[in-house]
Amino acid sequence: MLSIALLPCATASVTQNSMTDFQQNARAAERAMREVFPETPLLRNAHLSERFEADIWLKREDLSPVRSYKLRGAFNAMRKVLAVSPEKRLFVCASAGNHAQGVAFMCRHFGVRGVIFMPVTTPQQKIQKTRMFGGDAIEIRLTGDYFDDTLRASQTFCNAEGAYFLSPFDDEDVIEGQASVAVEIVDQLGTAPDHILLPVGGGGLSAGVRSYLGPSVTYTFVEPLGGASLKAALETGSPTRLNKVNTFVDGAAVAQIGVRTFARLSDAAPQDVVLAPEDRICITMLEMLNVEGIVLEPAGALSIDALQDVANTIKGKTIVCVTSGGNFDFERLPEVKERAQRFADLKKYFILRMPQRPGALKEFLNILGPDDDIARFEYLKKSARNFGSVLIGIETKDPSTFPRLFSAMDGLGLVYRDITNDDTLSEFLV
Repeated sequence: MLSIALLPCATASVTQNSMTDFQQNARAAERAMREVFPETPLLRNAHLSERFEADIWLKREDLSPVRSYKLRGAFNAMRKVLAVSPEKRLFVCASAGNHAQGVAFMCRHFGVRGVIFMPVTTPQQKIQKTRMFGGDAIEIRLTGDYFDDTLRASQTFCNAEGAYFLSPFDDEDVIEGQASVAVEIVDQLGTAPDHILLPVGGGGLSAGVRSYLGPSVTYTFVEPLGGASLKAALETGSPTRLNKVNTFVDGAAVAQIGVRTFARLSDAAPQDVVLAPEDRICITMLEMLNVEGIVLEPAGALSIDALQDVANTIKGKTIVCVTSGGNFDFERLPEVKERAQRFADLKKYFILRMPQRPGALKEFLNILGPDDDIARFEYLKKSARNFGSVLIGIETKDPSTFPRLFSAMDGLGLVYRDITNDDTLSEFLV
């Protein structure tokens, strides 16, 4: 979970430029980036275009050198700091993911030292990739079990060393750097799209793209259901900290949208914010992997997932979805498949009170269909004399299986409880 407080150490100026100045600065940033990495492709997707009856293009930020757009903001902020204060040779950030990798990449490019604070709980895959991009230019410090602890430690170090803090989103130079995504889209498409779908975490990408493209484009801002910080801010009128955040969509699991990013998004229409259920995102990730061979992390699939929410308004139009990242650990694939099956009603878990008599289990097995597979079968209470509680997981190919199955169980007088969507029981039993 990511939350950003106002930073006591050096950050970029917070002057709100006019839109024309912002566009010019974003274009200058995009030109400078070409010395470091090529533009990411804008590719028309025939599968999605046919499905939604629109001209759908994917801006493939998952194909950047660090497999996310985050190196853009890091590049622009570093570039501008070093242009004004070339003596600044120490940069600090706090991140457990894509921002850390972008900062590491740019520290090596600019030949400066970077200290990257990461939670102790950060997966080794992310630590190793950050180290790979930064090499000898960076030092990784594992501090704190939770991100807020990591952030505080990084700020304390930043103050003590007189370093420059690189915010993942709440920095005008970072926002300006992320706007280079929009610069490339217009140049590659030859015009601005009719409609653009943008993932939202801290708001740096969406604030930058919207500030560049302006009001002539229709926007859909996509947040994970369990991390709707932009929606909360629009409802209250200011950045508001969420009491709880679902961290599955880790690239967008932000407890509070940035102050500077919200200043650029505060006039967005609440109806333009779509909340994507975490389990539904898994279906989209698997579809893009199996049909298109595109590997997306959960946050990277947000914009594509939300197409179904705006399907009635995009027909016949030119649509751009920004696939913001592809840093997916394949060790998570079984979890993604599990979540997708459960959301699609193709897999359910229930606790069955099984009579302890000969033939009872066979009666239950006889009501299963030819495409129903038992994925889990475990006695939870083996000492009962008359009944035993059994945890059962069933996979099927047709969602209509379960109404039929439950009706048959009712007909046999079996007592059961569906725990598929019971987060507490599922966490302990499944």
